[in-house]
Amino acid sequence: MSHTTSPPQSISQVTALSPLDGRYAAKLAALRPLMSEQGYMHRRVQVEIAWFIALSDAGFAEFKPLSAESRAYLLDLVTHFSTDDALAIKDEEKVTNHDVKAVEYWIKKKLKGHPELETAAEFVHFACTSEDINNTSHALQLKAGRDEVILPGLDGLIAKLREMAHAYADVPMLSRTHGQTASPTTVGKEVANVVMRLRQVRERIASVAIMAKMNGAVGNYNAHLSAWPDFDWEAFSRKVVEAPTPLGLGLSFQPYSIQIEHHDYMAELFDAVARANTILIDWSRDVWGYVSLGYFKQRLKAGEIGSSTMPHKVNPIDFENAEGNLGLANAMLKHLSEKLPISRWQRDLTDSTVLRNMGVALGYTALAHQSMMVGLNKLELNRETLDTDLDAAWEVLAEPIQTVMRRYGVQGAYEQLKEVTRGKTVTAEALHGLIASLQIPQADIDRLLAMTPGSYVGKAAELARRV
Repeated sequence: MSHTTSPPQSISQVTALSPLDGRYAAKLAALRPLMSEQGYMHRRVQVEIAWFIALSDAGFAEFKPLSAESRAYLLDLVTHFSTDDALAIKDEEKVTNHDVKAVEYWIKKKLKGHPELETAAEFVHFACTSEDINNTSHALQLKAGRDEVILPGLDGLIAKLREMAHAYADVPMLSRTHGQTASPTTVGKEVANVVMRLRQVRERIASVAIMAKMNGAVGNYNAHLSAWPDFDWEAFSRKVVEAPTPLGLGLSFQPYSIQIEHHDYMAELFDAVARANTILIDWSRDVWGYVSLGYFKQRLKAGEIGSSTMPHKVNPIDFENAEGNLGLANAMLKHLSEKLPISRWQRDLTDSTVLRNMGVALGYTALAHQSMMVGLNKLELNRETLDTDLDAAWEVLAEPIQTVMRRYGVQGAYEQLKEVTRGKTVTAEALHGLIASLQIPQADIDRLLAMTPGSYVGKAAELARRV
């Protein structure tokens, strides 16, 4: 039986293998130009051009400083890099079977017809190993992905949660430690906890130095020094890496490396993003539970269906989607952070294909940020359920009562309250009877009698407003 192969289909919402480029394609439009293969090629062109222009300014007799017109033309190749350009490089790769060499050849073709540039064509990719171009390109991709997509997504969530923390600062809520009723808090304080956690990890993500090296085949400037042995190639390389764009790369210089930059900063970055994702998984599950308890309602959208058979359902799908996508992201981020810093001897290629999936890990993270924001914007507080739960949990006042009793040296305070409350339905009347019988100052008796589960929230409101 013979099999025929169908002609390749263009990628669409229903033919894409990855949902990031299918079902969710529109939601990742901001990330795709940065982390796709086209984005990778774009950065490679940027690095090659920056290196080429810098070489012209190095003072070599063989490569005079380029004219303003030539510089503008070269920088224009970067600024206006297009999908057609990326496809042209792919055509070059079909011949070279080497993706970095394909970029070099594409640039050299672009120099034709420009005599000044044609004369200097051999300085394109001069003394560079492929990894000099690749590691800098990955660094540029990650810097852009972090600064333009991941951090703004986190910032949006932090701002929304802070708004909720302030709005609900005074709304009392029954805590549930181990799933059991516990000392009351406020809705705003519980949201404020998440704000503070996210703020801290956000700073970790933002503070990771994005590293890059441009030091040749094994990190020793061997080829560079063979051409100009008296030139300070390390200082030159540092300048190209650290100088601001467009003439530099705006990255942090890595002075020691094997053939590859060690990727330790990548592990640090991916671990930090994963920690933020873990916090958001925790919050997704908490909100899911609060919706289940009825503490939050969800705004309905005309035409939406919660269940194919149960018309009454309004599922917390946005938080479930966020949780699922955050889990996918973290599975990949964990592998990236564990694998990338490991390379046999001076170089192996196990990192190459793995690095092509950085955008997938960040893509699931960005997708989860959006789902979370949609879910948060649908939430409406259900004060009736919150108040009913509190009113049915007078046993939580056992804590303040026995604490005041202990203040005044009443023997067996904890045990007395345990006997009255543990495993029992506790009424206000029963607690008030106990309070009235206590041998403590009348002012404290009156204060305890006035206390309700809804008023026993400590500094929760103050803490919520402080974020």
